[in-house]
Amino acid sequence: MSIASEFKEFALKGNVMDLAVGVIIGGAFGKIVSSLVDDVIMPVVSKIFGGLDFSSYYVPLAGQAAGLPLAKAKEAGAVLAYGNFITIALNFIILAFVIFVMVKQVNRLKRETPPPPPAGPTEEVQLLRDIRDSLRK
Repeated sequence: MSIASEFKEFALKGNVMDLAVGVIIGGAFGKIVSSLVDDVIMPVVSKIFGGLDFSSYYVPLAGQAAGLPLAKAKEAGAVLAYGNFITIALNFIILAFVIFVMVKQVNRLKRETPPPPPAGPTEEVQLLRDIRDSLRK
């Protein structure tokens, strides 16, 4: 079998196609969650913390003044931009939770109900057993 035909067989398997679709949908879903965090959640968090842009919180590391905007502080030297990290970490937590809920629901739907346990002998079988047992005595 040639490499081209092996690759074609591999690429057209259902699992590879499912993975490709999952990656594409995951990328789009990640953008939706990023927008949710950046445009809905973080403004509320920012309002709670005094109306500042939360993603611009930083600690100067190169001796520059602390009151500069983040972009100017980065130009002046190294900064520890922890606000942006918190925004991205919150984005990850929300995305991970949503994926967890989705996988949990899919697993619940995939779970097959176990067959009911056998319901003991029928009435006729029990009567025949009683007759058999009484004849043995």
